[in-house]
Amino acid sequence: MGLCKQAKILSKQQQEAVLSFLTNKRHSMRDKVIFLLSTRAGFRAKEVSALTWGMLTDAEGNITDAISLENVASKGKSGGIVYLNKELKSALVAYKEHLGEVSAADRVITTERGKTTTAQVIVNMICGWYKQLGFNGCSSHSGRRTFITNAAKKISTVGGSIKDVQMLARHSSLQMTQRYIESDVDAQKKVVQLV
Repeated sequence: MGLCKQAKILSKQQQEAVLSFLTNKRHSMRDKVIFLLSTRAGFRAKEVSALTWGMLTDAEGNITDAISLENVASKGKSGGIVYLNKELKSALVAYKEHLGEVSAADRVITTERGKTTTAQVIVNMICGWYKQLGFNGCSSHSGRRTFITNAAKKISTVGGSIKDVQMLARHSSLQMTQRYIESDVDAQKKVVQLV
């Protein structure tokens, strides 16, 4: 995929605008979880639609600190452990409390018409939000690119490397991870002054 065809990443202000926009939606708690799974966990639309409560709860039904994303819910065999951002965990806890009784096999994201949804429904939903907000060039993959780019920018501050970002993205190759990361001209100008 050429650079010009990649989904644009979301600025912090755009992310805040989406979250504010979603508070007025009919299914605001569910929609916030969808958006945060994309931007704070780097989930693909397929992963959002296939996630079950059993992948993120313990034996007592409490939300854990990580999602055990099964291969069946991921792209190919890219399942694995996905650590929860505190904002995402808080949204999941609130959403689960709002829903009431759920089983481990139940999907986290459902629609009014059924107990499951599809990746295409998630894609359409997210793209609709961005269109309503006037975010040209953004797609359902923008959240994933935003997550991976932000992780790459911050990983060295916690002693990690680009290999850790690859693991967070659940990519089989480092090359694929690098294709997702947005470059930053200002950072490039600053770092050359440090070398």
